[in-house]
Amino acid sequence: MSSPSTENLNVASFEAMPSPRELHERIPLADAGAQFVAAARTTLCRVLDRSDPRLLVFVGPCSIHDPKAGLDYARRLHTLAAEVADSLYLVMRVYFEKPRTVTGWKGFINDPHMDDSFHIEEGMERARRFLGDLAAMGMPAATEALDPASPQYLGDLIAWYAIGARTSESQTHREMASGLSAPVGFKNATDGNIAVAINAIRSAREPHSFLGITFEGTPAIVRTRGNGYGHIVLRGGESPNYDTAQVALTEQELSEAGLSPNLVIDCAHANSRKKPELQPLVFRDCIHQIIEGNNSIVGLMLESNIVAGNQPIPEDKSKLIYGCSVTDPCIGWDTTEKLIRESARAVGPALRARAGTA
Repeated sequence: MSSPSTENLNVASFEAMPSPRELHERIPLADAGAQFVAAARTTLCRVLDRSDPRLLVFVGPCSIHDPKAGLDYARRLHTLAAEVADSLYLVMRVYFEKPRTVTGWKGFINDPHMDDSFHIEEGMERARRFLGDLAAMGMPAATEALDPASPQYLGDLIAWYAIGARTSESQTHREMASGLSAPVGFKNATDGNIAVAINAIRSAREPHSFLGITFEGTPAIVRTRGNGYGHIVLRGGESPNYDTAQVALTEQELSEAGLSPNLVIDCAHANSRKKPELQPLVFRDCIHQIIEGNNSIVGLMLESNIVAGNQPIPEDKSKLIYGCSVTDPCIGWDTTEKLIRESARAVGPALRARAGTA
């Protein structure tokens, strides 16, 4: 009797994917772009080290689904960033991968045509091209690290990473974060547990060895040095956690863990109960905390797009509303621009005073 097959019983097929090297050669990062990304990372690290007094603001669409609209948004943000640069350092949210509790659109890399055709090779190439355009423009990019293979394809273009609420507890993502070349924000768990994120920061600071892929796309044992620029992102849980009491408790737990009290507050998700109209209220509350003397809030995050709200993905893609989210609802550009301008004016003196006491 022949032996029964025991491998890949639920795998329908394998399809070739270009190696990271092949994609880099197809879409190279110019020297000027590489210098910009390196400088952006340095600025982020300086903020986390308290040698740059500015407040980080991670702002942009919940997810990128239309590169044309994404670049339109980036140009607007780039202009605004120059206006507020004395007080705020703006970084654009460029999220190509979306974690799903059950099912749903998994993001631009996984399904760039939004029709379940899953042309991942095309999605990865177009994502790299988009990030290259941002680097050439001078707009730093923030993204969520979800698929462990993606950083080999896109990591040279990313200034800041988030590890999401569903994956902060994952050993795979903690190991991956330990080898990333940029600062990493770990979100608290979906139920609000901050110990998960604190443990993730501690884990990612250490060297790790794990299975991964090389630049050539071959399997390898990846050995990392550890990432010393991990920090917590408060995104709410069963209730919001951006208020002064929750911030103080987080500061205390970070101190007890021997970690720097660096907090980024996500003004969307559970902190706004996914109601975009509440994001500005959360943002202003955090700005007020800084004005009143808070020293631990180093960054804020907004989900923002050209058009407010969100929309379902229609079968006829020509009916998509330009510049409107297909995932979580966002605030619109007019609200974003007004909020950031007024906040920069209001918080500037407090940030400079905070730097004087650092």
